[in-house]
Amino acid sequence: MIVVTGATGNIGRPLTRALAAAGAEVTAVSRHPAPEPDGVRRLTADLADPAALEEVLTGAKALFLLLSGDLHGPGGAPAELVGRAAAAGVRRIVLLSTQGVVTRPFGPTRIAMRALEDLVRASVPEWAIVRPGGFASNTLWWAESIRTGRFVAAPFGDVATPVVDPGDIAEVAAACLLEDRHVGGVHELTGPEVISPRGQMAALSAALGVPLRFQELSRAEAAAAMARSMPVELADDTLDILGAPSAAELRIGPGVREVLGRDPRSFADWAERHVEAFR
Repeated sequence: MIVVTGATGNIGRPLTRALAAAGAEVTAVSRHPAPEPDGVRRLTADLADPAALEEVLTGAKALFLLLSGDLHGPGGAPAELVGRAAAAGVRRIVLLSTQGVVTRPFGPTRIAMRALEDLVRASVPEWAIVRPGGFASNTLWWAESIRTGRFVAAPFGDVATPVVDPGDIAEVAAACLLEDRHVGGVHELTGPEVISPRGQMAALSAALGVPLRFQELSRAEAAAAMARSMPVELADDTLDILGAPSAAELRIGPGVREVLGRDPRSFADWAERHVEAFR
């Protein structure tokens, strides 16, 4: 059985569907109930609660590990989750990490994630690490302002970086969970091009068929908004990348092609497939 954490998220949903379509036995875990494909076992659990882990891990042989915000932040205990998984007989863990453990290794969230990578390697006989850059789905933060005011508010409007389609991340994770040839792999995932927030707005405008306007946010304004949904340290690290990406952060990662044998999907493709979220 394969356990998918974060199963209602932008990666977890398509990953659960892909595994179920491949005939795998899947347990989908999230904090809130949601419908799943036929044959998928659904568990509502808080992974920060050790008492919930026994039911989650019973019978599991593989685990997709995606950390929620509180497990990332101070007081989170992802190491306990990894240790309990190994003790329960999980043989393979696919960890959703971040490109930043290499490009910005000294930030507090990056240090913690690199330590978790090392722990996963040491705890189970089979593992794979998935390191995406920025997500195309982060633009869903703009959905309400686009629906109600036909505008996008973001910092660093003309700074372009690669963004990866979460569907690509899910397909890579599914391959790592199902195929032995990816054991021991570390996969850097990005989109196929660099694109600025204004460029993303233009792609969404084209998909919607309506004009949109751009409202530039200051770093402080953006940090305050982001801190409502993620640890302050992670928001600061993210803004550092968005405002002044390094050469390594502008590189188009090879991971999607290496694992899936095709180019990563573009932001415009993601926008076309998710346009209803912005109407």
